[in-house]
Amino acid sequence: MKEKRMVKFDSQLQVEAYHFDGIMQKFPNHFHEYYVIGFIENGQRKLTCKNKDFIINKGDMVIFNPLDNHACEQVDLNALDYRCLNINADIMKKVAKEIMGVDYLPYFTSPVLVQTSFAPLLKEVHEMIMSTNEELEKEESFYFLMEHLIKKCSIKYEESTSTDERLHAVCRYMEKNYTEHLTLTDLAEVCDMNKYTLLRSFTRNFGITPYRYLQTIRINEAKKLLESGRKPIDVSMETGFADQSHFSNFFTEFIGLTPGQYREIYQHKKQA
Repeated sequence: MKEKRMVKFDSQLQVEAYHFDGIMQKFPNHFHEYYVIGFIENGQRKLTCKNKDFIINKGDMVIFNPLDNHACEQVDLNALDYRCLNINADIMKKVAKEIMGVDYLPYFTSPVLVQTSFAPLLKEVHEMIMSTNEELEKEESFYFLMEHLIKKCSIKYEESTSTDERLHAVCRYMEKNYTEHLTLTDLAEVCDMNKYTLLRSFTRNFGITPYRYLQTIRINEAKKLLESGRKPIDVSMETGFADQSHFSNFFTEFIGLTPGQYREIYQHKKQA
């Protein structure tokens, strides 16, 4: 079966719609700065999210909050057919306020909804976005979907205060210095821990290693630059990767598209 990787940005809803069909690609442990709401149309995957393992099947939905670390890989011989919506936190907050009547940033409590009745509605919204359907119908369906998910699957988002502040300092340091060549020694000095203690504590608390955290930051920043029209070769240098090949391999591994393919999506958006 030939692979199909499609992404479309909906300027009305301000969300991205992804459709990956016929792929067997393994996605490493990473996170996004936005919400992901997706469903499995075909195939079976092992999902690891926040240090918990799940088996997801046809008809199941996945919901990731911003910064939820997750990884997945195929566990059967049927290629994956997966569709999702990516929603930035500011758009989610706007939609949630319209639905709930108060400033409200949802935190979805479970990353997997098994054989949920919400999946057909998500599929409907996704198909409308991909086919440039009638805007009023599409927007209605999107709001009905979000109303169900926010009211039945979420709580109010609150920042965790349980994690050692020294580890948060390491995160902030990487977010500020992601273009630099960082070492475990650099990070250990920031938090006044030895390297092993930092590595163990960071991974236990965030579910992702410092290296994966840094690469995810770089990829998220690269996406923004590509969306603005920057060329992949320039983006690779500006986001701290060793060279364009290194950047392209990581980007494809994390996002499922090459940097050039991702850039093209937003070039078409500007021309529309």
